[in-house]
Amino acid sequence: MNPSPERPPHAGHLVGARPEPGFDISVDGRPVSAVPGQTIGAVLYSNGIKSWRTTRMGGRPRGLFCGIGVCFDCLVTVNGEASLRACQTEARPGDKVTTA
Repeated sequence: MNPSPERPPHAGHLVGARPEPGFDISVDGRPVSAVPGQTIGAVLYSNGIKSWRTTRMGGRPRGLFCGIGVCFDCLVTVNGEASLRACQTEARPGDKVTTA
């Protein structure tokens, strides 16, 4: 496929793009780094937090499982709002996340 003369082949790429600066959110009282556009689940995982809940029966660890909002293994409380799926909730500067 030949590119059109008006649009060079690299036109879809973000040349010279500068991402927005990162920010911190609070997870169980401690600051963790976030990048704009990350979900809470991505923030937790990228900061080394791989599980933050346990099953009622047996106490097995839970965190991200499906990553697309189908299961409920990644539930967190954000700014007092309980039972949010971490994989579907975008992190915002100043968010206070609790996992217990």
